[in-house]
Amino acid sequence: MIPPIASRFVAGESPATALEHVRSLNDREIKAILNLLGEHYDTRAPAASDAAEYRALIDDIGTSDLDACISVKPSQIGLDLGDDVFREFLEEIVESAVEQEVFVWIDMEDYTTTDVTLDAYEDLAREHGDLVGVCVQANLRRTREDLERLAPLPGKVRLVKGAYNEPSAVAYTDKATVNQVYKELIEYAFEHFDDGVAIGSHDPEMIEHATALYDEHGTDFEVQMLMGVREEAQEELAADYEMWQYVPYGSRWKSYFYRRVMERKENLFFALRAIVGR
Repeated sequence: MIPPIASRFVAGESPATALEHVRSLNDREIKAILNLLGEHYDTRAPAASDAAEYRALIDDIGTSDLDACISVKPSQIGLDLGDDVFREFLEEIVESAVEQEVFVWIDMEDYTTTDVTLDAYEDLAREHGDLVGVCVQANLRRTREDLERLAPLPGKVRLVKGAYNEPSAVAYTDKATVNQVYKELIEYAFEHFDDGVAIGSHDPEMIEHATALYDEHGTDFEVQMLMGVREEAQEELAADYEMWQYVPYGSRWKSYFYRRVMERKENLFFALRAIVGR
């Protein structure tokens, strides 16, 4: 059982508790991106198990009235075992999603996984473009070229700043530079992507930049934020824009919760407040 201190950031350990959280979000006009926690498996069994749970989750979403989709990490479904294993499980998940008309996001991990992730996405987008999307990271020096490659494809792209500590040879490491590049990539996406843009950020400045571009270009877009972070802002945004909350769940919640608490002092404050019951 997940303790109250962690339940701010994780929607329980089971699909049932996660779907219950989704329903509460939908009641507030917020949509949900469900992510089963898990990554970097070095044997096939847990990757196969998580892929099977994703397919079952897709069936649950598809046969309900919930407004939700899923997001999958490549290393969770076999990338560390080989590109072929990753592609095998991802294709199975997407096939299930197509049957149920449930959208599938492919998360992006560290820079060494970018090529294989984009290659898999491109193949799936050409076949099922309106039901798949991929994440790209503004801090990587290559991302502008990646967007140029992805723009002609069907499917969606989620733009994030980037959460991995990448070497300076492949990534911008200065915060101001990353912010400026992120703005430029958002502008490019609004100008060149026809099937929608997702802004994965909690930064008010970046969200304001996106809403201004929306007013200018009219390109479909959505905002995505993590469960437990700026939730009041999520509700405010949902009144005017398409708002999605990234909702993690599952038994492997401890390491995820630790990352959320340590990455921002505000999250640490929320956790401490939960301990003292205020």
